[in-house]
Amino acid sequence: MPVMKGLLAPQNTFLDTIATRFDGTHSNFILANAQVSKGFPIVYCSDGFCELTGFSRAEVMQKSCACKFLYGPETSESIILSIDDALEERKEFKDEIMFYKKTAVLFWCLLDIVPIKNEKGDVVLFLASFKDITDTKAKAIQEDKREGQYRRRGRVKTGSPFSSTRMRSSTVLYHISGHLHSREKSKIKLNKNVFGDLPALPEYKVADAKKSKFILLHYSTFKAGWDWLILLATFYVAVTVPYNVCFIGDDDDLTRSTTVSDIAVEILFIIDIVFNFRTTYVSKSGQVIFDARQICIHYLTTWFIIDLVAALPFDLLYAFKVSVVSVVHLLKTVRLLRLLRLLQKMDRYSQHSTVVLTLLMSMFALLAHWMACIWYIIGKMEMEANAYNWDIGWLHELGKRLESPYFAIGGVNGTGNGPSIRSVYIASLYFTLSSLTSVGFGNVSANTDAEKIFSVCVMLIGALMHALVFGNVTAIIQRMYSRWSQYHTRTKDLKDFIRVHHLPQSLKQRMLEYFQTTWSVNNGIDCNELLKDFPDELRSDITMHLNKEILELSLFASASRGCLRSLSLHIKTSFCAPGEYLLRQGDALQAIFFVCSGSMEVLKDGMVLAILGKGDLIGANLSLDDRVIKTNADVKALTYCDLQCINLKGLYEVLDLYPEYSHHFVQDIQQDLTYNLREGHETHVSKTKVMGQKFLDIHTDQWTQTKMYIGNYI
Repeated sequence: MPVMKGLLAPQNTFLDTIATRFDGTHSNFILANAQVSKGFPIVYCSDGFCELTGFSRAEVMQKSCACKFLYGPETSESIILSIDDALEERKEFKDEIMFYKKTAVLFWCLLDIVPIKNEKGDVVLFLASFKDITDTKAKAIQEDKREGQYRRRGRVKTGSPFSSTRMRSSTVLYHISGHLHSREKSKIKLNKNVFGDLPALPEYKVADAKKSKFILLHYSTFKAGWDWLILLATFYVAVTVPYNVCFIGDDDDLTRSTTVSDIAVEILFIIDIVFNFRTTYVSKSGQVIFDARQICIHYLTTWFIIDLVAALPFDLLYAFKVSVVSVVHLLKTVRLLRLLRLLQKMDRYSQHSTVVLTLLMSMFALLAHWMACIWYIIGKMEMEANAYNWDIGWLHELGKRLESPYFAIGGVNGTGNGPSIRSVYIASLYFTLSSLTSVGFGNVSANTDAEKIFSVCVMLIGALMHALVFGNVTAIIQRMYSRWSQYHTRTKDLKDFIRVHHLPQSLKQRMLEYFQTTWSVNNGIDCNELLKDFPDELRSDITMHLNKEILELSLFASASRGCLRSLSLHIKTSFCAPGEYLLRQGDALQAIFFVCSGSMEVLKDGMVLAILGKGDLIGANLSLDDRVIKTNADVKALTYCDLQCINLKGLYEVLDLYPEYSHHFVQDIQQDLTYNLREGHETHVSKTKVMGQKFLDIHTDQWTQTKMYIGNYI
């Protein structure tokens, strides 16, 4: 399956801001709609509010923001009126009030109501915060009693225990806007305004998803190009590393000849790791993640280890003239782990048949290359193990045929000792490819037990590759030509149908022409069948786009968007070939037709009543009572015509659903109809048409026929 691109929905961070800034001890809040003046219904309530009051979220939602369901006998009437006034005037309210829980338990609450504005400055929400101060209130009552006793004894106590509590509550509430204001702690300042200066209120708005300029989009053009560059570098590593390990070994001269390209590849891999730490990804919910911290965590837990191991700079040893052994070459084979990334590319570009075909064939060639390297190592090890009394290995046989035999004493591939590395590699690759694609040809064959065992393994892998690679290749090629095959199959079915039912030549020609015309326009795609699995909302948006020409008529200007969406589902595309009749006189009208391209004529008793072209509407004035309409003329195509038709049955269903629009439609259609086909309607054309412009739409091959009709019309 192709990798998800992810959703870039507009972000509303208002609730996230509240949830982040409110601490755990003061998360009892509700949000209410300030734009619905009738009761200001609650649109959100926190879990803390539900725990505090004992009401469930379902019981609280859509109730009044004044929280009348919390009122009780001891609730102050004056404070209730103050709350109502504050809500009506969209202003701030703060006071202590006595509420009742669902269980009828009384509690004291510090209530703060703050109006929330949007980016336009309109108050759209009320944020109400609730702080349970029952325990504090009980202590305050006791202190008041003691204070009374002190006063009677001549002592005076200043300040209120609720001042600090109220200020702490308000500080947390206003903290969501990011504005903390310093407050004087003096008695005079608290008496004037215990909340201090009013801070700027947070805005409720929906903003486009924003990202840092240092964050790369995973579906951007640059990232796609970079991924293909890394893929090519990975293929380079997959080819050169096994070749260097097996054929070159400790030969410093040959190894260091590729040092520059190898270091360049290592640098690309290191840069790729840096990019991956700054590249977005798609979460399980389908959202694109822009947060740098989440991106880093996601990368560290997925591909980082593999990418890091593959990017270890082994080739810097060659750059600094450090002598290395074949062990370093073997360590470089860990870079082949980068090929696991190829699976991602296969999924991402699986819808592109040519790309997948290229990748599959490249993987097959890469496997053959690896097998060739192993085939050479087997022959080399056999020769080294039996250097003095053994000459039956495939390398010896190759040397004899090329008249460059291996000597009994000396190293393999020494000067003047056996074929060149180039000849040996080509022979190895030839053997593995012939074994993978067939059973081999015998000119390079296995002689020893180890070679025979490897040959058996190669043939088994070849069978698997036939099923995996060539099976997919066959399916991809079939998909590439499936539309072509479907066209010829349908054409053959039509011809067989004509032959079985002995249709006359005229009908045969008309059927074949219509089929070929429709196929050339829609490529054999049935839109209704294709869109049936989509949800109604998305399908209506698609159909509105497909039928935007007809929906932009003034006839539908007064229709609501919902009406247009419903109507678009009943609009179909139709085609008419030259000489075909769209309607016959006396037929029951089944649809209203809009001409998108081509030219048509309206005939009655052999006389041309009108010539219609692009942008014309053909139908009849409708009546919600009399829904059966008989046509008063024939409508015939002069050229190939592309039409959009509104099914009358579906149209009436939509008008029944939207009665406020049906009256406008019945009146407006009489002015928008180019030709009224209702039986008994004598007006030929309801709009003045410039005939010369109509004739410009007529194809050259129909011009002679059209001139004859114009003569009849004149």
